[in-house]
Amino acid sequence: MKEAFHLKTIIQGEIAISSDPDVVLATLLGSCISVCMYDPLARVGGMNHFLLPGEGCNEGANNAMFLFGTTAMDSLIKGIIEAGGDRSRLLCKAFGGAAVLSVVSDVGRENIAFLLDYFRKEKIHCVSYSLGGRRVRRIRFWPTTGKVLQNKC
Repeated sequence: MKEAFHLKTIIQGEIAISSDPDVVLATLLGSCISVCMYDPLARVGGMNHFLLPGEGCNEGANNAMFLFGTTAMDSLIKGIIEAGGDRSRLLCKAFGGAAVLSVVSDVGRENIAFLLDYFRKEKIHCVSYSLGGRRVRRIRFWPTTGKVLQNKC
């Protein structure tokens, strides 16, 4: 049985799409959100990692715009469709939004509220959630199958 895989780490403001069964996408989350989205029939999927809810004020074509939820989500969907996925079959699993720091603002909670509203508006079917809490999450995602492993730290 083949055990080797190619691990690709996704950091804040990044998106990755793959149809390679040997690729595993990974990230580490606190208050940020990561959505693992896939088309089980086309066997293609991707992961994003966004820091802030809503839309950024930077409309330029740079990676900083992927730090914001709307752009990160829209780009993830578009990328999977461009790689052969079908929007009507997309499934996702969502992670993050923890309150890991004692600060005045609870950006994790704001990220969660944004994401749930985005799913509702865009009619995205999310098959599982692990949102909120106070612990950091380490995520590994197999984009061709939808398998996810989560470790809370």
